[in-house]
Amino acid sequence: MYKKLFIPGPTHVTEEVLQKMATPMIGHRTKEASTLQRRISDQLRELMYTQEEILLSTSSGSGLMEGAIRSCTQKRAAVFSCGNFGNRWFAMAEDNNVPADKYEVEWGTPNLPEQVDQVLASGKYDLITVTHNETSTGIMNSLKEIAEVKKKYPEVIFCVDAVSSLGGVKIEVDKWGIDICITSSQKCLALPPGLSLCSISKKALEAAKKVKFRGTYLDLLQLYEYIQEKDYQYPFTPSLSHMFALDYQLDKILKEGLDNRFSRHTQMADYVRTWAKDRFALFAQEEFASDTVTCVKNSRGIKLGDLNKALGERGMMISNGYGKLKDETFRIAHMGELTLGDIRELLSNIDEILGW
Repeated sequence: MYKKLFIPGPTHVTEEVLQKMATPMIGHRTKEASTLQRRISDQLRELMYTQEEILLSTSSGSGLMEGAIRSCTQKRAAVFSCGNFGNRWFAMAEDNNVPADKYEVEWGTPNLPEQVDQVLASGKYDLITVTHNETSTGIMNSLKEIAEVKKKYPEVIFCVDAVSSLGGVKIEVDKWGIDICITSSQKCLALPPGLSLCSISKKALEAAKKVKFRGTYLDLLQLYEYIQEKDYQYPFTPSLSHMFALDYQLDKILKEGLDNRFSRHTQMADYVRTWAKDRFALFAQEEFASDTVTCVKNSRGIKLGDLNKALGERGMMISNGYGKLKDETFRIAHMGELTLGDIRELLSNIDEILGW
C-alpha cells in the first residue's frame, strides 16, 4: 500500500518527479549530459547562495561527508556533534586514518558558537565539521552564529552537513564562509535517495591539493578537476535518472520562490511543535528545534509500533526514535513537498488513533 512518508528521509516524492526518473537514457559523455549537469549546477548555486562550484556524486550524503573530511584535512579535524550523524562524521575520520577529535554535546542540545571558538583557539585544527540539522535529535544548530565565530579563523576549512536542511531553510554558503556544504536528494529536495551534492570553495580545493591520500571515488579534487576539463561530465558513471528528476525539481523549487519555500517549512514546523508540546513534549531544546523534523518525547509511553501500524492502514508513516532514542522518542518530518494541509491531516489522524 502506498504511504505518504513523514519520516526524516526518504521523504515524500511526487508522481511527477517519479515520472522524470523514468526519462529515457542519454549517453553520459554527450553534450546533452554536459548541458544537463551544468544547468543543475547553476540552479543549485542559486539555491545555496553561492558562486562556488557544485559537485554531484552518485552516493548518499554520507559519501560526500567522507570525501570532505578525507580530501581536505591536512593536520587535524574538529568534529562537532549533537547526535548520531555528527558521530558518524567522526567515525568516518577514524576509518580513513584522518586525525580528528570529537566534541559532542548532550543529545537534545546544540553545538554553541562559544564551543567552536574555544576549540579553534587552540590552533590544533585546520578543518571543522558541523551538522546543521541533526535528525536523530531534532536539533538545528545556529549555523549563522557558528559561521560568525568561524570567521575569526579564516585558515580553517568549514564543512557543513546540510543533508536534512538545504532546500528547506535558507543557508547562505558564501556569506557564511562555508567551504563545503553537503546535501542529498532524499530530504528537502524531495527526490528518491541515491544522489548527493556539495558546494566547494577554492580554499578547500587548495587544501585538497596538499593531501596525498584522498581516495578515488570520493576524491573531491578529482571530481572538481574532471568537470572543469570535461565540461561538467564526471569521472564515474553518474545516475542520470536522478539528474533528470533533480533538474525538474530545481525548476519547481525556484518557481515556488525560495522565501516562500522556507516560510512553508517554518509554518509546518511551528504547527508540529505546538501539537507536540500540547500532547507530549519536545526532545530538542526548543529555541534550537529543527524546521524540517520534530523529535517528540514519548512522554505518554505509547506503543510506537502500534501507532505506525494504524497510520500505515491510513496511508501514512512517521518515524521511531533513532538509535539510543528508539521508543523514547518519535520523529515527524515536515520537509520537501509536504504542505501544512498534509501535516494537519497526519496529526488529526494520530489524535483519532490515540483517542484524543
